[in-house]
Amino acid sequence: MKSLDVMVIDDEPAIRQILTAHLLRAGYNVCQAPNGLEAFQRLSKGDIDVAICDIKMPDISGIELVRRVRASGLDTNFIMMTAFASVDTAIEAIQAGASDYMIKPVRNEEVLHRLVKIGDMRGLRAENRVLRSLVQGKKEDQFTFISPAMRDLDRLLAKVSPTDSTVLVTGESGTGKGVIARRIHQQSPRANAPFIPVNCGALPENLIESELFGHTKGAFTGADKARKGLFLEADNGTIFLDEIGDLPLLMQVKLLHVIEEKSIRAVGSEQARRADVRIVAATNRDLAQMVAEGKFREDLYFRLSVFQIHAPPLRDRRPDILSLVRFLLQRGTKRLNAGSEVSIDPEVEEILVAYQWPGNVREMENVVDRALILADEGRVTCADLPPHIAKGMRAGMPELAMQDSGDSLRDQVRRFESALIAKAIDDADGDRRVAAQKLGIGLSSLYRKLEEFESLELLPDSTNLRSETRSA
Repeated sequence: MKSLDVMVIDDEPAIRQILTAHLLRAGYNVCQAPNGLEAFQRLSKGDIDVAICDIKMPDISGIELVRRVRASGLDTNFIMMTAFASVDTAIEAIQAGASDYMIKPVRNEEVLHRLVKIGDMRGLRAENRVLRSLVQGKKEDQFTFISPAMRDLDRLLAKVSPTDSTVLVTGESGTGKGVIARRIHQQSPRANAPFIPVNCGALPENLIESELFGHTKGAFTGADKARKGLFLEADNGTIFLDEIGDLPLLMQVKLLHVIEEKSIRAVGSEQARRADVRIVAATNRDLAQMVAEGKFREDLYFRLSVFQIHAPPLRDRRPDILSLVRFLLQRGTKRLNAGSEVSIDPEVEEILVAYQWPGNVREMENVVDRALILADEGRVTCADLPPHIAKGMRAGMPELAMQDSGDSLRDQVRRFESALIAKAIDDADGDRRVAAQKLGIGLSSLYRKLEEFESLELLPDSTNLRSETRSA
């Protein structure tokens, strides 16, 4: 059930008190008003979802109250009550903007039924707003990873997703932390509820609290209407707090309170309301180090890191690279309207597998989009790659960078690939099966390449390399 803030408006104290007590027992947040004028003053803050209002009151009628609320642009639903069973009165109330109509004496069960219907309607409206405003929130085609590192990650996701545990996703920029957060949501019981992504680093510091927790009308300059905030938009669903390390210390305190109390207080509101929201946070920063430096609260860090998942960099999941490139090519062809299916030259595939990808999947998307734009006759060649990749430069491993020797690109790629394979075998203490797994190729493919490079005299002098290659 969506958490609703309800106001009971009636000039008869007994009716207000009995109905309020019943709604409180049912789990609603409830306040009261004895007349229309006091009710309007309270409703003007904009944080009341539903008003259960008597039509006949001494100062202003319930119908007049509805008209004033609607004229003020407030988003409060009205359920009207009257002791006079008049069809004309009912029609007038609906025309004024009321959502529903009940005859006194009202039955408690009937009131709860009407509230559930209104709550469902408000939930659908809120989700539609989110879907319209968060285009990046739509579900996209998913890529199936095959590397051992990602299979381990899938196992962790399968364990934590069905729970309500808070999850902290760590990893370098561009490793797909947002994709992981979405998969947690889609594999959880909350999959049919909203998934709200929030980039904490992109929110203006003076508006973070309002964006996350909402505000009442008039809470600050420019707050001309009430706003729920992203946490309440995510009610019953998941909120994804990306770049959580960029959250200011003051907001860290407030977020900790939300996690512990499971309640939200909008800026300018006197009343907290319950929020059933799962939190998935992500960062590319070392939060433990930030805690040691006093830049991140230790208690919040412990709350967020109940279950940690590390997104491995692309260079540690090379078996995925070629399939991922083809997946991005197929998706990019549709998105960029690039025409028919695009193929990749074998030399390009070798370069892309060998490249270190310091920007990870995000960098790969940019490289693929560039290649799609430049490709002629539906074929990606080395000329379509960025110069630093086409030359085989590998960030962080200068000892394996190809030299500008004047050789053809094919010869340079072979020399570079042979050095890469030799290093992998040395790192595996001569175990070719381990080296093949690390390189993301089959064992038979590794032996074929060793034979090719030995015939071209490209293999470094190594007893391990040459002796086993010849015997093979």
